[in-house]
Amino acid sequence: MHAIPKGSTVAVIGSGAMGAGIAQVAATAGHQVLLFDTRPDAADKAILDIGKTYARLVEKGRMGAVESDLARERLKRISSLHEAAGALLVIEAIVENLDAKRALFAELENVVGEKAILATNTSSISVTAIGAQLKHPGRLVGMHFFNPVPLMALVEVVKGLATEPGVADTVSATADSWGKNPVHARSTPGFIVNRVARPYYAEALRLLLEQAADVATLDAVLRDCGGFRMGPFELMDLIGHDVNFSVTNSVFAAYYNDPRFTPSILQQELVNAGFLGRKSGRGFYRYGDNVAKSVPHVEASGAKPAAVRYAGAPGCMDAIVERLRVAGIEPLAIEAAPGLYCEGAAIYLTDGRSATERAEMDDHRDTILFDLLLDASGAARIALARADQCSDRAWSAAVGLFQAAGFAVTRLDDVPGMAVMRTVAMLANEAADAVNQGVCSARAVDVAMQKGVNYPRGPLAWADSIGLQQVVKVLSNLAATYGEDRYRVSPLLRRKLAANPHGARFHAA
Repeated sequence: MHAIPKGSTVAVIGSGAMGAGIAQVAATAGHQVLLFDTRPDAADKAILDIGKTYARLVEKGRMGAVESDLARERLKRISSLHEAAGALLVIEAIVENLDAKRALFAELENVVGEKAILATNTSSISVTAIGAQLKHPGRLVGMHFFNPVPLMALVEVVKGLATEPGVADTVSATADSWGKNPVHARSTPGFIVNRVARPYYAEALRLLLEQAADVATLDAVLRDCGGFRMGPFELMDLIGHDVNFSVTNSVFAAYYNDPRFTPSILQQELVNAGFLGRKSGRGFYRYGDNVAKSVPHVEASGAKPAAVRYAGAPGCMDAIVERLRVAGIEPLAIEAAPGLYCEGAAIYLTDGRSATERAEMDDHRDTILFDLLLDASGAARIALARADQCSDRAWSAAVGLFQAAGFAVTRLDDVPGMAVMRTVAMLANEAADAVNQGVCSARAVDVAMQKGVNYPRGPLAWADSIGLQQVVKVLSNLAATYGEDRYRVSPLLRRKLAANPHGARFHAA
């Protein structure tokens, strides 16, 4: 597998944010870069801006002055596609429109040499469809970068039905030589990232619709408990609701209205109102100099319980017990369902049921659930939910218990699966389905979600950590509660559990 040789010519068509970023990365990697745009002066401006970026990198000591000058000299604007005739790789980064891309590649096919590779940076259009009318569709491949290109490590190398394997391998090796993390994907709606990421937004929107908490509180729980860099609502505001809602609708339609990808009426309302997020000054949050920052909910101080019992379980329970010991509380180990017990309260990790349902099934009214934690030993916040039957005395004891262990306690209304657990379970489920359907490998999906959207852990690695049994239990309980196909369990998850009920994993231990 050989990369496009260093020093060879790469042409980039389109000089917007994505095209300019690709041009910068290619020039930095040592290629002669030809930049073309139909808009007057757009390519010149892009090259000027790239030069300023190089200058800032030199000032910060991240790039040498000579290296910067040489990279800048490798950038050249061209005024005609015919000037790209000598390019070995042509990367398209124009408008997301099938007809426009087809027309461009039809023209390029008659310009470049027969060994040149044609790549599209499309984020949502079928690579198979783009190449279908070409004379030689085998040399067209998806090369999907993420914005901002110089900073984001991921490149999805997307094979259409006609793409030659050697073409995809060459593009993958080239991306790797540019310092990127390439992953192979088959051309299916959303590829890897835009498909697997849908539950991060969808479950948050569902939780808000069901009044689990306000947006600031839900964002804080996903950040502080789940370890995500941004909460789903602040991220949707940053992306823009017009863009995010459009992608969701595109994936939903492409999968023939699969309930798993159903768009949210809450987001539709924001788009209808023109509340598109940061760029319009209002989305889920308001933006501006005089706007007060939204504050997540935190429970008032509770009394530190005198005695605590616990039943062990692998994972976060051990870390919580250790935090209690550090705080001077020595929990007594007992034989019971894995959980914490104090002042009549039974406190369990959520399994996809509501606390109210579990209280009724267990015949224990003082039932309280806690949400999944990425790092139970270091998390500053924990989310709890109480059964409708739960007494105030038991709730206060549970709150005081976790506060004594150093957690800020946030209450969620009693929705099944809480926030982090149901989100992670759905992300893992979608990732498993992508693997099961041959879109990508288990390694590729985890790399894609970490490098493409900065998830704290790959969804399948996270499933391994939680335990596939727990993931399936959560999904099955959600499906039973809602009665919706949205929460159906991936066949691959069930298959792995059937083969190894107690030790099923996606990755080697």
